[in-house]
Parts: sequence; C-alpha cells; structure tokens
Amino acid sequence: MLLIPMCFGMFMSLLLAMYFFSLPLHIFSYLNLGLCTFAIRGLPVWLKFVRGISFRTENEPYKSAMQKFTQKIVQMMKSENLFHSQGGPIILSQIENEYGPERKAFGAAGNAYMNWAAKMAVGMDTGVPWVMCKEDDAPDPVINACNGFYCDYFSPNRPYKPTLWTEAWSGWFTDFGSPVYQRPVEDLAFAVARFIQKGGSLINYYMYHGGTNFGRTSGGPFITTSYDYDAPIDEYGLIRQPKYGHLKELHDAIKRCERAILNADPAVQSLGNYEQAHVFSSNSGGCAAFLSNYHTNSDARVTFRGRHYDLPPWSISILPNCVDVVFNTAKVQHQTTQVQMLSTEAELHSWEIFNEEIYSLNEDSAITATGLLEQLNITRDASDYLWYTTSVHISPSESILRGGKRPVLKVRSMGHGTHVFVNGHLSGSAFGTREKRRSDLAVDINLRGGTNQISLLSATVGLQNIGSHFETWSTGILGPVTLEGLEEGNKDLSWQKWLYKVGLKGESMTLYSPSSIQSVDWTRESLVSVKQQPLTWYKAYFDAPEGDEPLALDMGSMGKGQVWVNGQSLGRYWSIRANGDCSGCSYSGTFRPIKCQFRCGQPTQQWYHVPRSWLRPAKNLLVVFEEIGGDASRIALVKRVVVGEQ
Repeated sequence: MLLIPMCFGMFMSLLLAMYFFSLPLHIFSYLNLGLCTFAIRGLPVWLKFVRGISFRTENEPYKSAMQKFTQKIVQMMKSENLFHSQGGPIILSQIENEYGPERKAFGAAGNAYMNWAAKMAVGMDTGVPWVMCKEDDAPDPVINACNGFYCDYFSPNRPYKPTLWTEAWSGWFTDFGSPVYQRPVEDLAFAVARFIQKGGSLINYYMYHGGTNFGRTSGGPFITTSYDYDAPIDEYGLIRQPKYGHLKELHDAIKRCERAILNADPAVQSLGNYEQAHVFSSNSGGCAAFLSNYHTNSDARVTFRGRHYDLPPWSISILPNCVDVVFNTAKVQHQTTQVQMLSTEAELHSWEIFNEEIYSLNEDSAITATGLLEQLNITRDASDYLWYTTSVHISPSESILRGGKRPVLKVRSMGHGTHVFVNGHLSGSAFGTREKRRSDLAVDINLRGGTNQISLLSATVGLQNIGSHFETWSTGILGPVTLEGLEEGNKDLSWQKWLYKVGLKGESMTLYSPSSIQSVDWTRESLVSVKQQPLTWYKAYFDAPEGDEPLALDMGSMGKGQVWVNGQSLGRYWSIRANGDCSGCSYSGTFRPIKCQFRCGQPTQQWYHVPRSWLRPAKNLLVVFEEIGGDASRIALVKRVVVGEQ
C-alpha cells in the first residue's frame, strides 16, 4: 500500500515517488517518505473564446486543445526521464479530474468524451498506469479512483484494479465571508484506517502541505488567497500539531502491518452491534487486526481472540501482531501547537498615495456599445475590474433638484462586487457570496441638472471553474440598470450607449512594479486624510526583518483589494467577516465542513503570506490597491511563530 501526501495544489496530474517497489499492479508497497503529487489544473481564459468550443465534452475544438496540452506535458516528462518506466519517480498519471458529475450531465456526449480522454491518455505510452478520480465508468486499462472525506465504501469497477484514494481531504478550502473549516485529526485518522482495513491500496492526502493562491490564481469564485486547508503542514511550512504527529503515528502503525496486509485479504468479524474486527492473516504467519467502534458517542469493550480491548467512540485500534494495540485513531498523544502572528521590527515608511481615476465620459474609449456587455468577454481576464459608464440628463425642473426625494438607481449584476459612482462620488457598493454570486444593489443617488455621469465598477473574485458548460457562465453587470423616482417616470438605462474600460489606470501604469515607481506621480499625504477613501493606491518601503520565521502582512485594517511586494502579487485581500456557526466541533460522526467552523465574526482572512525569497535585505516595495476604503497606517508585517503547546 502507498500513502502519498499532496504537495502542490483539469487536465492531468502526476504521482511521484522517490523510489518504488516493482509489484503487480493490484499491490502497492507502503512507503512513507519522499512522496508527493503535483497537479496541472485549470483552463486558460483564451480557451473560452475558441470558435465552437464547449468544455469537457465531446467537442472537437476542446479535445484538440486538450490533446495538444497533454502531449506537451507528457513529452516534457519523458525528455527528463521522469516516468517510472524510464527509471524516474512518476508512478501514476491522472487524466481529467472528478469528471463523473459532468459525464452524467452531458449524457452520451459525456460518455464519448470520457472514453476518448482515457484512450488518448493511454496512447501517450508513458509506461505507467493512468487513473480517473470520481469516474466510476473509467474504461480499461484506466483505473477509477475515489476522492472525498471517506473512501472506505469505494470499490474499483473491475476486481483486478487496485483500490485507490487519490484525494483524502485533510480539511476544506475557505471562501471570503465564510468561516475557516477544520477537520479533527481523530476523524481523518479514522477515515484512513477504515480505508486500509477494508483492503485499500493507496492513499494520497489532499492537502498535506497547505498553500497560497498568489496573484489572481484562486481556484474558483470567492476562494481566499490562503489555501491552508487545515493541512498537517500549514501554508507557511510549519508543522501543525496534533495533526502531523498523529498521522505520522498512524502511518508507522500501518507500516508495522505491512507483511500481513500485502499477503492477505481482510476477514471481517462482528464484535457487536457497532464493532468489527478486520483481520489480515497470511499463510506465512503474518497477522494484523483493525478493531473498529462505529458508534458516535459510546465507548465499547470488545473481546478479540480471548482478550479484552476498550475502544473509544468512532475509532479504530491497530494491532500489527493481532495482539498488541499500537495505535488508536481517537487517542491523540500530541499536544496542540499554539501558532501566533507576532509583530516584527519592520517599519513601513515613506508612505505615498495615488488616486485611481474614475472612468470618465470625456476620455477616449476603446470600447463603446449599446447595451450591457458580459465582463469576461471584454476583459479576457486581464483584470478583475471593468468600468461601465453612461450618462443621464436631468431636466432643471425636476423636483429632486429642489430638495425632493432622491431617485433610486437599481443595478442587477452578476459581478462578484459592484460599485456605483455618480459624478465621481461613490454612492454605494454591493458584494456577492459563494452561495449567491450576485452583487445587486439599489441606492439613493444625488443628481444635478444637466448631464450626470454614472460609472459602475464591476469586480470579480476568481472565475467559475466547475460545472457543465461553465465556459458559458456570465459575470459582470448584465442588467437591467434602472433609475426610478423621476417626475418623467422610470428610466431603463440598460440599452443606452455605454463606454467600457478594462481594468484600472494603476494597473495599466503597473504601479506595483519597482521599475515603474519613478515614472509615477505619487503624492505624499497624511494617511489619516485618505483613511477609508475608495480606489486608492498606497506604497511604502520596509526592510526585511531578521530571522527565518515565515512572514505575512496583517491586512485586517483594510477593506478589499490587492497587494504586491517587490512587484510580486500576494493576491487578493478582503477583510469581510466570517458568517457561520462556531459553537462547537466534535471529531466523532460523519464529517462535513460545516461541522467544525472557526473565526466567526472575524475577518475570514487577515494575514497574507510574504515569502522571504521575495525579499531583499532593505528597501522592499509594498504596493496596495484599496477598492472600498481602509486604514493603511495599521498594515503591519508580522511573523508566524510556534509559541508553545496546550
């Protein structure tokens, strides 16, 4: 059996090992060191605009692009002799990712595409097996595999295929506005032991080392910059206890069962209503047993081979010699590490600002159209932002100019965030969520006699990355946009002439780049005077703090935007507070992310990882674009430190 930690995180992924025992396909030897996977996922935005394309189905333009990409990656691996058949470390390859739900949605076209993808991958002649995860109908010789919190229920679609758990979820991702989800290690260890006791062949953890979505690379709408995933090794590279140590002990216990597991199938023996023994007993004398208690809140005393064993609820004891318990999934011996973000001596100094311009009707426009246009069709993902600008004429006789009730501007938007500016002043903002991906708003606005400029700034927070035909999913301000409360009646602005501007002026000027700093007219102003001012760029300098502790920026005082260090993007930040139920967390019983929630009422993400490799000893450039308003004077560089255990 093979246990593999996921090290990094649509087309394919590769499973690597530092060494590999040559065994029949249905048996993998257990290894615990030097193993990881890396994944090549996601679809480039330009693919959406290929004529006649439809993603992940029986579609020639899509299949052509996918085959070229897969051939490119496989050839890169072959040229470096990286496949096991060449003496290298790659032992498995995966084509497609969790395609089962899409295949069902596409029907016959999905089946045809799935079979094509499998045949295409096998035809690459890598000399190693190919797998498809969450695809029950994977055709021979491709191996179907399981992803999930639990995979003990899973069986491959042919008896001669190994039972593979390609993603054992150690936690869950976080999205802005939601709490942070954590998975108790007792339950994760229980799930792994349960899979092994039923004859599982391979476990690949997802994630074993958390990561960071630098830049604008987050894998889906509203997903945070942090991709820590409650992994045994956190986003900053620090060991997270007790998860790391408890899993290490689990792996050691399974390793001690290796001889029996690799030479026998498990025999199941009932020990009670909720209790079972799974026994591996080989002709060569090896014996290993897994004693299970599936009850969620009651201890159990069981008798196995004349001996008594006490089992906590929702737990499995491992007996490598069918006598002595060396590990129980619910008995955690390691103390919880206390990790804190502590201040550093690094001072942010020489603050200057640059005011982002609100797109004007008077400016030359590259794009003018009648009606509202879909955002991604215009931006091609060159920016999170798209300006929609039009004008409204107000008669001097309108009562609103003489103190009457202000009119209401209503905007229906599929954008993740929408800001309304009237005559250069922010009138209101609205944001969607992962569950409700709209940012509709209705706001009272101030108008003047004559021509009024209405500028709408639409913002995305990641792009759609799953679902059938997701290349057709829309974002941006699609309308209607109406002005209500005028004497002459309501105005539908949706089909007026609109001017479009992709991105921000600061982006076009690459304000975040060290090479552009000297050519920009930054102004030195008191940070107090621009506090809570929207659409503002900030820059400052700092020296790298001494030591080797991981570093982060505390952005809790800011609103929403993006941040760069020495021209490298740390990603999107957003101090939206987490809305959830953080009332408790129990390890026992079937786990789901909502079961264990944390940081309710606090910013979903406050700290943003700053790799030390991006820093120089002195005068590091920090650039922040603030979208809705914040207090830049309270931004701080902090260090992540393990301060003790509890």
